[in-house]
Amino acid sequence: MKQRSKIFLTILLVLMLVVPMSACSTQSKKEAEPKTQLTTTPTEDTQFLMGTVCTIKIYNKKKSKALEDGFDRIKELADKITVNQKGSEVDKINAQAGIKPVKVSKDVFDLCQKAYYYSQNSDDSFDMAIGPITSLWRIGFPDARKPSQKEISARLPLVDYHQVVLNADKQTVYLKKKGMKLDLGGIAKGFITDQVKQVLQKDGVTSAIIDLGGNVYVLGVSPTNHSNWTVGIQDPKRSRGTAIGSLPGMNKTIVTSGIYERYLKVGKTVYSHLMNPKTGYPFQNNLMGVSIITKNSVDGDALSTATFDKGLKKGYQYIEAKKGTDAIFITRDRKVYVTSGLKDKFKLFKDSGYKLEELK
Repeated sequence: MKQRSKIFLTILLVLMLVVPMSACSTQSKKEAEPKTQLTTTPTEDTQFLMGTVCTIKIYNKKKSKALEDGFDRIKELADKITVNQKGSEVDKINAQAGIKPVKVSKDVFDLCQKAYYYSQNSDDSFDMAIGPITSLWRIGFPDARKPSQKEISARLPLVDYHQVVLNADKQTVYLKKKGMKLDLGGIAKGFITDQVKQVLQKDGVTSAIIDLGGNVYVLGVSPTNHSNWTVGIQDPKRSRGTAIGSLPGMNKTIVTSGIYERYLKVGKTVYSHLMNPKTGYPFQNNLMGVSIITKNSVDGDALSTATFDKGLKKGYQYIEAKKGTDAIFITRDRKVYVTSGLKDKFKLFKDSGYKLEELK
């Protein structure tokens, strides 16, 4: 599973900075007033799960049980989805590649359906069957290495989501070729983030921040102003929690893919963990980071990977065509581009060292 991702009143997160500020209020207090009493001192916990730092902050009073339920859901899903983990359903699918279909839980089947959808609708920028390549490079692990071209060429034919068969009636997943492997790291944290949000809402939570390794969801209103949260966008060249700018958000997810969190350096070349399913190598373009802003984190997760592959111009066009979705692109030459839905919302900090540009 991939790891995704001190301004004003800073709440330090992994890839994003979420800061309650009254300055960005866009709704009246009466319209946004939550049903339960809020507090600026959250019930919160941080745990290291799925190979990353996971934080939940709940701003409704007396919601300790909801916090516990949220982390229980993360652990339950991580046990089912994480590759190379004892009892993982995804491992069972991979082990039976080319042999037989594997019956899975509704959670894993739903996730596989989402992964298949984005594999099919991203113009081959996202492929749920990328496992043979990610397991070859192992970027983010102590034994990471640059494989030979011969090794990559041998495994590339196995990266083909068309060879994944999903049977909804029997709730099974089947990989047609031996050696195929699912790797759902490009979408799993987003899926789990959405599931945690549903658990919190079921427990009566109306105001919270969920951050699973940089997959951030801001639920409801900020307790500070009973309106929008302020979300800071990570500076890809600096330490976690350092933002280059901010935008308002409510009931939104912000998911970032970038080259700065996990990488392998070989000589003077830096390889990110974001793999191109067409070449078997990490993506190479002028982007340092892409942040997707949308309603569901599972969508933001898949879109951030797919968009990063496309580069600035094609990625910009790809997101512009999607209703209710926006993106922030940060390039290696320290320029920032935002899609049309953010042009009156995103604020670049003057001392950030970056320049806001219009795409021509």
